[in-house]
Amino acid sequence: MTHMLFREDPYLQEAHAKVVAHTDEGGIVLERTIYYPTGGGQPGDSGHLKWSGERLEVATTVKGDGDAIALVPADAQALPELGTEVEQVLDWERRYRHMRVHTALHLLSVAIPFGVTGGAISAQHGRLDFDMPELPEDKDALQAHLTDMIASDAQVSESWITDAELDAQPELVKTMSVKPPRGAGHIRLIRIGDAASPLDLQPCGGTHVARLGEIGAVRLGKMEKKGRRNRRIYLHLDS
Repeated sequence: MTHMLFREDPYLQEAHAKVVAHTDEGGIVLERTIYYPTGGGQPGDSGHLKWSGERLEVATTVKGDGDAIALVPADAQALPELGTEVEQVLDWERRYRHMRVHTALHLLSVAIPFGVTGGAISAQHGRLDFDMPELPEDKDALQAHLTDMIASDAQVSESWITDAELDAQPELVKTMSVKPPRGAGHIRLIRIGDAASPLDLQPCGGTHVARLGEIGAVRLGKMEKKGRRNRRIYLHLDS
């Protein structure tokens, strides 16, 4: 199992770790990592590793066998040997933009209270697909709602519940096509706002900013019909 440092501190940009495995595909597994693996619509992190005067560029990060997380090299080169201690350096600018977009998409799911059928995140924009009959009629009002929520600068925090507790609160799950991972006995919740009356509360394994003000200015983009009831809405970072 790879210890997920990014889960404990999504702002951690550098960390040392030992190489514990190589994958058949040429990836590197560390005992612990600051790199988030592709999942939940959020891309895997990139950056580089350093050791003994060597440097390896990490193109992306993926989930490996079991609970392992594999770093995928950008180029074919000799990998650090098992047991080697390496320094991980995160492409922080890219990750931080992912955090801002991901948190902004949670707000979009608040502003549009319909089931979410899909989504994607990049460093420039994100999108959500909603199970809704028609596109929003008032784009300006939707934009204003998002802007007001970001301006509130509410805290973003996490908590954990059991599988049974989630079963008793099915309304927490907004995603219709992807269900929260089960099997570990506990599920991570992302809360926006205070515990008594949160602005949003839903299962999520991604990385997020600590306060809404960090998202900055966002701009609603294209709105599309992608099927009989599927409506796709884009959200862009303006800075």
